Amino acid sequence: MIIPNPELLSDARFEVKYLDSHQTDAREGEDVIRGLTSSPKTLPPKYFYDSKGSELFERICQLPEYYLTRTETAIITAACEEIVTITGVCELIELGSGNSQKTRLFLSAYESLGKPWRYIPIDVSRETLYYSALKLCHDYPLLSILGLVGTIEQALLQLPPSCHKRMLIFLGSTLGNFTPDETEEFLRLLRQILNPGDYFLLGIDLQKPIDIVEKAYNDNQGVTAAFNLNILSHLNWRFEGNFDLSLFKHQAVYNFEKHQIEMYLQATESHKVRLNKLNLEISFDEGEKILTEISRKFNLQNMITLLAKYDLNTVKFWTDKDNWFALILSQLKATNLC
Repeated sequence: MIIPNPELLSDARFEVKYLDSHQTDAREGEDVIRGLTSSPKTLPPKYFYDSKGSELFERICQLPEYYLTRTETAIITAACEEIVTITGVCELIELGSGNSQKTRLFLSAYESLGKPWRYIPIDVSRETLYYSALKLCHDYPLLSILGLVGTIEQALLQLPPSCHKRMLIFLGSTLGNFTPDETEEFLRLLRQILNPGDYFLLGIDLQKPIDIVEKAYNDNQGVTAAFNLNILSHLNWRFEGNFDLSLFKHQAVYNFEKHQIEMYLQATESHKVRLNKLNLEISFDEGEKILTEISRKFNLQNMITLLAKYDLNTVKFWTDKDNWFALILSQLKATNLC
């Protein structure tokens, strides 16, 4: 089904905005050029999420090895009523909303309060965002939705003003895809954007036995491998490239020193690739790798301390019985922000 033009996506309760609609592929491609000409080569994880990539990720979330989604969902199921009681009715902003399945637990709890409110899902996949938002609008008659299609940074910098209390939601341990420096820059941005009294709900994957972590990114069905390789298909489509996916293989290994999974695409033989729209030709040696994603695993107390550094004081946190995953509710304290 074809996505309608942005002008056709608005009514009294439902609107989708394309934050990148007036930008060119060339601007997006700057990060691809920078990553593929660096040593070692890298690619930004945002290029995972074309329509096929989003579908593959939804499949990953259902895999028996991928404990993250089901563990976090169980925590949210147990905690959502308490969170709603703590926060009261809020305008909800979700980063990387995907299909919003976990968020439905919050939406149902908030709807029980019998008051209208607004949900702002943010995602780079316009198809996923549009159809999930449309379903939510149908299922929650008190809800109005403003979908923002773009990156996290784009969306945070272009959030519309609001006179209501907000809760910003960042689930799935997506924060783990950020380097330590990027994490601090992100929290610095939150401190500038949120108002005193606003909430930040963060889901993080905790450190645990390495074999459990590595299995989650090397599933027996090969879905994660297909997801990783699909980033090359996306680049081929977006930038008129000629990546041959059969010349790369998926690798996911744990870095003990940095407490993170590192996902790579490794060239199986020497060859060259061209991206015509970027006027870029890249040479690959046999065995050379592209780093496509990191997934950091956190220490809970260290994260609570880091949040407090940016005036996000932890109200409460929840974990599963095995302490594999944590959900942290913090609130921006009333202070002079700099």
